[in-house]
Amino acid sequence: MAPPQGQMRPGRQLAVLALLFVVLYLLVFLGGSGSIQNRLEPKLGLDLIGGSRVTYTATTANGQAPPSDQLEEARQIIESRANAYGVSEAEVVTEGDRNIVVSLAGESDDALANLGQAAELRFRKVLKITADTAAAAAAPTESAAPTPGATPTPSGSAAATDPTPSASASGGQGGGTPAPSGSATPEPTPSATGTAAPPAGGEGTAKTPEQLLADARAKVGEAGWAAASALESPPDLSTDPTAAQQYQGFSKLTPQEVAVLDPKMQYNVPTISCAQLDGRPPGSIQAADKQAVSCEMGAQKMMLDVAKVLGTDVGGASGVLDQQQGEWVVSLDFTGQGQRKWTALTREAFENTGGGCDASALGDQGKCRVAVVLDNEVISSPEIQGVLTGDSQITGSFNAKSANELAGKLRYGALPLTFTQQEVQNVSATLGTEHLRAGLLAAGIGMALVIIYSFFYYRLLGTVIFLSLVLSGLLVFGALIVLGRQIGYTLNLAGIAGFIVSLGVAADSFVIYFERLKDEIREGRSPRSAVPRAWVRARRTIISANAITLMAAVVLYIVSVGTVKGFAFALGLATILDLVVVFLFRHPIMTMFARTRAFLSPRVSGLGRVLEKDPDEQPGTPRNPRVKEA
Repeated sequence: MAPPQGQMRPGRQLAVLALLFVVLYLLVFLGGSGSIQNRLEPKLGLDLIGGSRVTYTATTANGQAPPSDQLEEARQIIESRANAYGVSEAEVVTEGDRNIVVSLAGESDDALANLGQAAELRFRKVLKITADTAAAAAAPTESAAPTPGATPTPSGSAAATDPTPSASASGGQGGGTPAPSGSATPEPTPSATGTAAPPAGGEGTAKTPEQLLADARAKVGEAGWAAASALESPPDLSTDPTAAQQYQGFSKLTPQEVAVLDPKMQYNVPTISCAQLDGRPPGSIQAADKQAVSCEMGAQKMMLDVAKVLGTDVGGASGVLDQQQGEWVVSLDFTGQGQRKWTALTREAFENTGGGCDASALGDQGKCRVAVVLDNEVISSPEIQGVLTGDSQITGSFNAKSANELAGKLRYGALPLTFTQQEVQNVSATLGTEHLRAGLLAAGIGMALVIIYSFFYYRLLGTVIFLSLVLSGLLVFGALIVLGRQIGYTLNLAGIAGFIVSLGVAADSFVIYFERLKDEIREGRSPRSAVPRAWVRARRTIISANAITLMAAVVLYIVSVGTVKGFAFALGLATILDLVVVFLFRHPIMTMFARTRAFLSPRVSGLGRVLEKDPDEQPGTPRNPRVKEA
């Protein structure tokens, strides 16, 4: 004979709950660093602990404010990048007609510095490579261009599904096939298609490319300018070290002025350094139909072909751990048209069609290299060892954070505008600390009221409510810590409000269960048999009520932004954990209580008069009025 519906062995459910607690708090204590107190601290939001705020200012060629739709599109992309790890509660708002203000909780200066990058991805074939000889060729002067603050992205190799190319290339001086000579005084061909940066002198208005070119020519002088324009390849300074003297003026140019020079001049002039090239304004080489010059590892200059595969040809990107190599990589999925372009580019590089790559640009296997260019920097330049017909990988000196950051930039697209970063400001948390205390006090008062009422009305059953709320609170606390480390979830005031609201949802499930239990006893069943039957009938109602709350939280999370999203996430998380406690603790512990003597006492159990017998009622007579006597 099958056991009655609803019967179970409570020890198994309680053991599963205990195992869940052990695993969760092992992650809490073993996954963190520092003291025990530090490991038990969840990640708090900007309104609770303060953080950093930075303003990005959009720059345009004409110095005017950008279109409002492009500014809003840039704001959405930056917000998506900030939240790429999960619910990080970043505040991204527009300010005025050209500024975007980003606020992140905690010490997040590095993350803020990277959010405003254009993230223009280009795949360019490497035509020539020459060493950066500017440090040896140019004497230090006070007016030399400053080294940019950002360190160039470490170079690596780019792997692909079939076959895997290697990153092996020597960076010797690049004579090779000379580039076609232009006019004696080439016109500016900045890859940024006219994007102007704030002038080095600090004037309030941006200079046009023509003005920057005129300033550069004046600094260099007519003799130096004419000599540089006549160069067909970088001069060999090893045979004539004094040959660089006539190009000394180029070492005085600012990165903004270097950006408007012809790419051939940027590559050939030995006194133009990688520091100047790396410091060019964002978007300086984004024009896909123009050749460009960039540096890899800040040690060698590369002449790059026109971009034949763009970031828009990438369908998806994700940071993954390569199991074979044991290192983090960025996996790229191309669109249909993008895959055809990528295959054609790798075939051109593998076969060196037309001899476009000279000897300096060939890898160890004698094949051309393809540079993966993000904004102004070469992040990888692998040698292509086969025609690639599948998805590819970008490899380099990545860790989990940097790989996911780059994947997020590629996944959410490039910014439609170029931005300059203003000074990062620290945000005080004095007011947030007071709000945190008030929120915790409100949560404590709410829980205390629920517990007091539970003991007053349900007595022994109130112990079940108290223990359930404690266990639920411990699960929530542990989940907050783990989620903060894994997906960047930050707890803010709205999240605290979500957890407080969840107390009411948890209390409803208690009422449903206990009142259903009383109904079963009124119908003539013993307390022990009423417990499993009451659970079977109340379970569907409890699940339905929590499912509605969970769906509301999911919808609110999808359609909302900012702190409201944090409220929805907290409410959904608390609802799920409440269901865990209902199934793994509340019902099993009630089954165990039903076997005790105290559960049969009306004064102790909290079941009250439903356990009291009617003196006029005969033993065995069912209390259910729907049951007729024979």
